[in-house]
Amino acid sequence: MKNILVQFSRIFVGLLFIISGLIKLNDPVGFSYKLAEYFSETVLNLPFFEPYSLAIAVFVVIFETVLGFMLLIGFKSRFTIWSLLLMIVFFTFLTFYSAYFNKVTDCGCFGDALKLTPWQSFTKDVILLFFITILFLNIKKVKPLFNNNFRNALVSLAAVLCGFMGYWVLNHLPLKDFRAYKVGTNIQKGMEIPEGAPKTVVEMVFVYKVNGVNKNFTEKDLMNIPAGATFVERIDHIVSEGYKPPIHDFTMEKEGSDYKDELLVEPKLLLFVAYDLSKSDKKGLAILEGLHQKAKAKGYKVIAMTASSETDIEKTKKEFGFTFDFYFCDGTTLKTIERANPSVVVVKKGTIVQKVHYNDQALLKL
Repeated sequence: MKNILVQFSRIFVGLLFIISGLIKLNDPVGFSYKLAEYFSETVLNLPFFEPYSLAIAVFVVIFETVLGFMLLIGFKSRFTIWSLLLMIVFFTFLTFYSAYFNKVTDCGCFGDALKLTPWQSFTKDVILLFFITILFLNIKKVKPLFNNNFRNALVSLAAVLCGFMGYWVLNHLPLKDFRAYKVGTNIQKGMEIPEGAPKTVVEMVFVYKVNGVNKNFTEKDLMNIPAGATFVERIDHIVSEGYKPPIHDFTMEKEGSDYKDELLVEPKLLLFVAYDLSKSDKKGLAILEGLHQKAKAKGYKVIAMTASSETDIEKTKKEFGFTFDFYFCDGTTLKTIERANPSVVVVKKGTIVQKVHYNDQALLKL
């Protein structure tokens, strides 16, 4: 019975690490954004790691995937299980910290394929910790499946394939798009809120200084605020989250006006997405004006979307000779639309019909 539990733990943990690792390896840039959020001053206060988020993300997901495979075939069981234990202890602490202090709302464990709440992520890690502990206490029962040379070859092959997959998606696009802006999505419909959907309930708390001390008053207490009290601030507490459409915070702003309703009905719209022009790949930026002229000749409306400042926009337009207009959109939204910076998105009457990395301009269908 004990051996059955050990072997079940081996298969369960191994497969879960492989699945989780491959999902994140499919989109390491997205995982790097999540790591940068953890490294930020408001969470772990390790901002010096933020510039290395992508490199750390690629290493972690490849290591995670290969570890799961190593466990399944029994490769260096002691090293593998020790590594899994140390990794899950760290992740359990991290997810508990995020959940308890409400720091990061999605751990990114399964990328955009499966969204987990902070407490769900913590529960998942506790379950994994339980099964890895069983393996740790029974390392000798985790026997290798093949001879030593064949195991070495399998692990080497797994590492090479994972490395190639990481290289490919970084220089092209994720093999599978799980995001709200995947090809085939109609942006207008993605922003709709169904009739009868639950709404967010917010409690407003008013802070007043009374006799030199800040005191909180809810809306029903406003009549009891003493004379002479000084208003300090209003704090909105979310009592319950309402329905949030898959696509939100999407704008196409220019000079203070939002043109998304006008632009999303265009029969032919070409978008250049660059969330931060100062971080955009120069090689990618250099091809955009040529694509603009080609698309314009075929009847496309061509614009760029960015979260950069007007100063950066003007500087970039001058440097690369851009003759198309830039529209503002939230940086997080632009990162969600596409991972490459810049990238190219073809939209027809609000529906995304193609997305390409700047390295794949030859695949663009206009």
